[in-house]
Amino acid sequence: MTKIPHISEFMDKTFVTLNQDMDVYKAIDILLDRGVTSAVVVDAYDRIVGILSEKDCLTVLTKGVYHVLPSAKVSDIMTTNVVTTSADTDVFKVADIFLTHFFRRLVIADEDNKIIGQITRRDLLRVIRQWKKETKQTKKAPIM
Repeated sequence: MTKIPHISEFMDKTFVTLNQDMDVYKAIDILLDRGVTSAVVVDAYDRIVGILSEKDCLTVLTKGVYHVLPSAKVSDIMTTNVVTTSADTDVFKVADIFLTHFFRRLVIADEDNKIIGQITRRDLLRVIRQWKKETKQTKKAPIM
């Protein structure tokens, strides 16, 4: 890698989306069946309005009374403050975003706030490995 790579080169273009009016229990089924820890929530125009994570889903248990789970829509428990970035963001900026936030997956959105991809912390580890192989560095730079 002679140039600083952008996440468009490494982002996953397959992703799970949920509807904000969906029953939360159906959404939990989707997360479990697809083996993902979170999914982007979109409106009727496919614009990003939130993200539903495993942690968000756990709030269903805290709202239960006397062993009865409450009814809820995805919009009732989703996180609405979604951090996104564009496909032309370089990998260093993405690493910085991950270091300053708790989440494991970053949503890549277009200019209309529609999801076009995602990248995970693990994906960035793959970038590091690939970069190391391509540059074949023999000297290690100090980590500060």
